[in-house]
Amino acid sequence: QVQITESGGGLAEAGGSLRLSCTTSGPPFGFYPMGWFRQAPGKGREVISCFTESVSGTSTFYADSVKGRFTISTDNAKNTLYLQMDSLQPDDSGIYYCAAGLSVTSSSCAASGDIYWGQGSQVTVSS
Repeated sequence: QVQITESGGGLAEAGGSLRLSCTTSGPPFGFYPMGWFRQAPGKGREVISCFTESVSGTSTFYADSVKGRFTISTDNAKNTLYLQMDSLQPDDSGIYYCAAGLSVTSSSCAASGDIYWGQGSQVTVSS
């Protein structure tokens, strides 16, 4: 079983930057495909960015709304997944959740089956 601890987030002005971190414990880091989801007030949880690594290579997925602005990355030595968020917009506000156990390709990312979720990190972008 994977334990997930998130950190980062907070308050930023439009055009600013924030970074989210997601540290895991349990199975070896990278065993499960991982990613970030966002839930805005009154809305459902939407996928933002996902990453998976295998012997055949890596796959990275970005939602159209964040392409070119957000960057997902990993530090295997620290068992940590990051989401660097640049050029933030008020619509980026919400609670961001780290997840493990996803189904990831370069063109899709889905949360189905047994998913492990972080506790959520609040991101608020002011205009």
